Amino acid sequence: MSKEPHQEAAEQTGTAAEELQDLEQAQGGAESGAGSDSDQDISLEQALEKLAQAELAAEKAHDDLLRVQAEMQNLRRRTEQDIEKAHKYGQEKFSAELLSVMDNLERSLDAASAHENEAVKAIYDGVDLTLKSFSDCFSKFNIEAVDPLGEPFDPALHQAMSMQENPDVEPNTVIAVMQKGYTLHGRVIRPAMVMVAKG
Repeated sequence: MSKEPHQEAAEQTGTAAEELQDLEQAQGGAESGAGSDSDQDISLEQALEKLAQAELAAEKAHDDLLRVQAEMQNLRRRTEQDIEKAHKYGQEKFSAELLSVMDNLERSLDAASAHENEAVKAIYDGVDLTLKSFSDCFSKFNIEAVDPLGEPFDPALHQAMSMQENPDVEPNTVIAVMQKGYTLHGRVIRPAMVMVAKG
């Protein structure tokens, strides 16, 4: 049974409308797909930005770690130096107090050396042994005497008590020592009191 011409036209029009609708839907889908790609691009940019921030934070943390390690190393070195100084110079005050004992022993020897009396000689020998024991003790703890007779005057080690003309020696030479000085590990704990030749 053949269709009427107006029926065929209606069917063709309906088919064309359906095709047009399908085409519009396909275009809409493509546009939405493009929109999702744009969303993905933004997410990628955000991810890259976060990665850059994380790298900066890691670099800063690494710099902070290096700084802390350097500070710890410096602190350890300073602490070791302080301990070494404490060991070396911890007995400085005690050593300075012993110097007067050494001075008195030396004066006793000088006073007893001129006597011929046997009792005085026995005392002299005892004081001499005591003085030698003190000297050995001083050497053990790096306490050294400064006895600069005949040496050039050194203001770091000597204290000039007076100056005197002396044509036999060079100017600024120590010509007399009134009191010996002492050092502890090279540090002056008492300067030598001296007389110096005038220039």
